[in-house]
Amino acid sequence: MADVAVVNLKRESVGKVELPDAVFDYPWKRHLLYEAVHHYLACARRGTHKVKNRVEVSGGGKKPWRQKGTGRARVGSMRSPIWRGGGIVHGPQPRDYSYRFPRKARRRALASALSDKLRGEKLVLVESLEVATHKTKDLDRLVRKDLGLDGKTLLVFDGENEKIELASRNHTSIGAIRVMQLHAYHVLNFETVVVTRVAAEQLGEVLAR
Repeated sequence: MADVAVVNLKRESVGKVELPDAVFDYPWKRHLLYEAVHHYLACARRGTHKVKNRVEVSGGGKKPWRQKGTGRARVGSMRSPIWRGGGIVHGPQPRDYSYRFPRKARRRALASALSDKLRGEKLVLVESLEVATHKTKDLDRLVRKDLGLDGKTLLVFDGENEKIELASRNHTSIGAIRVMQLHAYHVLNFETVVVTRVAAEQLGEVLAR
């Protein structure tokens, strides 16, 4: 078990919490993280790209000219793929890019990302996360001034916190996510990760399985 300091919203120490080594002292797995990020981005793709084939292109119902006697090549439709304005052969069609990624691999990837943040002193544990209103400027003041954090910052909280979710929605460098939605991609995409005490304990319970 690793003892990690817990601070309040003024960055003052308020105690320590024991976190399992299986989650917060996991070795760096570069390829596993690559696979996890690739899976996340693949599942996020909408896959709505679409081109029309010769059946879907409008027009082309009439044969342009008779089969024989003109000296020209025989043509059955103006919407042939070899004609300008014709259909596309083997073009992109709507598809689902998602695929299955083992649950244990997802958990190990997240543990590896969190452990790397903790070793690099880029993981901050706070007693709780609260903002006065749902305004973006209040959240920015909390992170930049009160906690003294710069760069891209991710807030991980337990339960529901509508004010923080709304306040972070319009911020370019501060994100917020519920602990049970956390993915290795989110951890790697932000420079600093702020986690509440309860959220860290929940991560320890789930990822240590």
